[in-house]
Amino acid sequence: MANQPSSVTSPLFAVSAVIERAGASEAHNGTASLEPGSSRPLAPDAERPEAVMAVRNLALGFGKATVLDGISLEIPRRHILALVGATGSGKTTFLRSLNRMNDRVAGSWHRGEVLLDGVDIYGASVDPLAVRRRVGMVFQRPNPFPMSIHENVVAGIRAHRLAPRSQLKAICEERLTEVGLWDAVKRRTGDSPFRLSGGQQQLLCLARALAVEPEVLLLDEPTSSLDPQSTKAVEELLAKLVTKVTIVVVTHNLAQARRLSDYAAFFQQGRLVETGRTNQMFDVPEMPATSHYLRGHHE
Repeated sequence: MANQPSSVTSPLFAVSAVIERAGASEAHNGTASLEPGSSRPLAPDAERPEAVMAVRNLALGFGKATVLDGISLEIPRRHILALVGATGSGKTTFLRSLNRMNDRVAGSWHRGEVLLDGVDIYGASVDPLAVRRRVGMVFQRPNPFPMSIHENVVAGIRAHRLAPRSQLKAICEERLTEVGLWDAVKRRTGDSPFRLSGGQQQLLCLARALAVEPEVLLLDEPTSSLDPQSTKAVEELLAKLVTKVTIVVVTHNLAQARRLSDYAAFFQQGRLVETGRTNQMFDVPEMPATSHYLRGHHE
């Protein structure tokens, strides 16, 4: 792991420390930056949209345990890809491999490549913090930082020094408006986020992730702890966001995967069994295991 800043009194370090504990970024020093436009994009497939990310023969595990093996998959730019499969099939581990979140687990290892616009994000010269700015993540349960609503939204901007202080208020309003939360909180952006409902907290986390303008957004069962109305609000938001950001979502809700995603990938026991356009895969799956799972037989 890269060295952390030496001064714990620095405002940047204070924000970065909170983000680190919440699993959203990592302090860094002296490593190369993976910035937009710095690499050659992948050539588009004749039958699929251009891939923003491509996974090639990925194996990943922890200690002696292998969790993923032989995963090869392209993630179409500005589309929604749903990852489905039984509990323990490797979906979340795969999702976390797309922005190196598994690095934080002791004993983690990997083989193969995870390419972002043609650059392997696991390359020795690549800064994990830069990867996580371009590939954001929202977790299963809302995880607001222990700071005000306003500071939650702009935390990543402060940590990455993406905008001057004079612009932060406007950015906060813009992002909260984008996720449909501004009207509910505009008179109390200085309040604690823990006074918000669960659905509002998850929208706040989405606003925080979007504030740094990621190219890819990873969502780990983002509506599993929400009521139906909040779930609908999140799904409607994702349908709007996909016009400018690629979305990869883990979900156990097959109905949600079908109505929300353009493409789907079925995982079983750490392997990718089948992937394709969602409607086609759900209606006429090619693999018997996929058919069994989609019919409710989760062997």
